[in-house]
Amino acid sequence: MKGTVVILINTLIILTACAPATAGPTPQNDKLAEILARGTLVIATDADYAPQSKLLPDSSPAPETKCSPVQYTASQLVGFDVNVAVEIARRLGVEPCFVTPPWSQLVAGNWGDNWDIHVGSVAITNDRMVALYFSQPYYATPTVILIHKDNTTFTTPEELSDKRIGVCVGCTFEAYLKGTLQLPGDTIEYRIQNAHVIGYENEEPAIRDLSEGDGVKLDAVITIFPKAKQAVDSGSPVRIMGKPLWFAYASVTFDRSSRRSQARLLDEISTIIRELHADGTLQKWSMEYQGIDLTQEAARFDLSSLNQLLQP
Repeated sequence: MKGTVVILINTLIILTACAPATAGPTPQNDKLAEILARGTLVIATDADYAPQSKLLPDSSPAPETKCSPVQYTASQLVGFDVNVAVEIARRLGVEPCFVTPPWSQLVAGNWGDNWDIHVGSVAITNDRMVALYFSQPYYATPTVILIHKDNTTFTTPEELSDKRIGVCVGCTFEAYLKGTLQLPGDTIEYRIQNAHVIGYENEEPAIRDLSEGDGVKLDAVITIFPKAKQAVDSGSPVRIMGKPLWFAYASVTFDRSSRRSQARLLDEISTIIRELHADGTLQKWSMEYQGIDLTQEAARFDLSSLNQLLQP
């Protein structure tokens, strides 16, 4: 009997030793493992979207950086989104490196693993969830209408129907004017009909065109409140018209088409953002860069309600 037991035990040991090991996270199959092994977090953002992000002119890379020659170091950009990105990298224990692809490319997904994340005030929408994963939101912003300061005609969104409105291509603002915007847990009221949509890479040049005169090139611009406030505070001849059209939750985004699993990175960055909410860091930066605390609703957002990792 003892001999039989010994044989069975030895057989189990051999079978266990020969069984294939379960593949754990590696730089080849896991995005977070790749980032930690590389020592850098490659972050996409906008080069000209103050107060969220702004590339400093004539700036030089930080010395002894791990960033590649085609990437920017943290010392070369400023803004609310930049602060968030830099702090995420710091808490991951890696160096932040920045790239500035076109907005339309960023929200379309299929990044080809050329960068790891996008920190650029991206609102969560149903359409974008097809190509992107979203982190816990780091702020929630009102969407507002800018008109020229000399305009005395427009008082409601409805009065902008059939007018020329500047928006960034691929943004929620364009989707709103086309009647296709869908936000998780929200119902949109489309108050502007048949607008002539004038597309830009971002709202900065649209605001410049609006500033040339009332109705000269544009009748209005739709943008987020921080961008509108920055334009007004900087002396542009524009003003915010009426109440916000809607509120949107801005998150860090991740490419669903990446060759590496995004699950651990998504969870880790969402945890970091919750910590930044809890310790007041995001609130402080929102007050510093946006002049108002836009973080409270974002802190309460239930990310699990999106069921992102269960979607194909």
